[in-house]
Amino acid sequence: MNKYLWLIVLSALFFSCKSKKVSLAENDEQVEIPDFLELIQPLKLPYLVTDTIFRHKEPETSTINNKLFTRLVPDTVVTRWFGKDGHPRLHAIGKVKVPKQETYLFVKGTTKDRRVLYILCFDKKDRFLAARPILYSDNESNIHGQAGMDAKYTLTVSHQRKGADGQIIFKRDAYIFSEESGFILILTESNEKTTKIPPVYNPIDTLPHKHKFSGDYAQDKRNFVTIRDGRDPSRFLFFIHFEKEDGTCNGELKGEAKFSSPGGAHYKSYSDPCAIDFSFGSGGIMIKEQGGCGVHRDIKCFFEGYYERRNADKKKTVPVESSRRKT
Repeated sequence: MNKYLWLIVLSALFFSCKSKKVSLAENDEQVEIPDFLELIQPLKLPYLVTDTIFRHKEPETSTINNKLFTRLVPDTVVTRWFGKDGHPRLHAIGKVKVPKQETYLFVKGTTKDRRVLYILCFDKKDRFLAARPILYSDNESNIHGQAGMDAKYTLTVSHQRKGADGQIIFKRDAYIFSEESGFILILTESNEKTTKIPPVYNPIDTLPHKHKFSGDYAQDKRNFVTIRDGRDPSRFLFFIHFEKEDGTCNGELKGEAKFSSPGGAHYKSYSDPCAIDFSFGSGGIMIKEQGGCGVHRDIKCFFEGYYERRNADKKKTVPVESSRRKT
């Protein structure tokens, strides 16, 4: 009799544990991406959202715990737009599930000074693939936007602003998603007569640079590598930005690399499949992508090449290792 009583008690404990209520607002270490996605409400296509969403007060049930979010997706999704010390309030807006394929998730992040609406993508096995901001606003922005996804899962992002002459200037971009290449731009429409090149925001520019390899390395103003001091002498922070083929092939990556030799270092994060080698010479730096960086760049270009050190009198010495990709 006691044996059967124990079986009943153990079964009750098992099912009570299984039925434990999971919340997005808590940093429950047992919650994985499938559980996370299951908690988010589905969106009906076609879906359209404007930047008025930043004025909406979302229900508490949609709140996402920051630590939970950055455990499930790369922390650069947040830090790239809100900074390392930024702690935005995160809200799950909804998800779109492609039958037997990827899942798209819309997440809103807000602080007092900055607001971003992201779209994230997970593969059919619920593994993180990519993320990008689709709507953005800050206290000084005069640009208004809207974004949407149609029944064929094409993402459209539109922005408009008032020109100096009072004319409404708009730009509309359409994207499709590829697991190999991320969000691919397939169409751009604009009524702007002159193309203004936007400035590049360097998120680590003002950080300390006392290490002998810390500094600014560049090919030109739109292709550069910034190296800044790390948390200890064996590490360094970096930011890479490049624009190739007349600006049609771009890439950008921020992270922390570790020295593997006196003049060599390697970047590989547990939350990012991207891997890059750094080779420091007396007058510059060679970077070479080792694979997995597709979510940070366009499909036909890579994180590679030689960048000369700026504000240095030392003669440029190209490392022995070739920058040519292995085929």
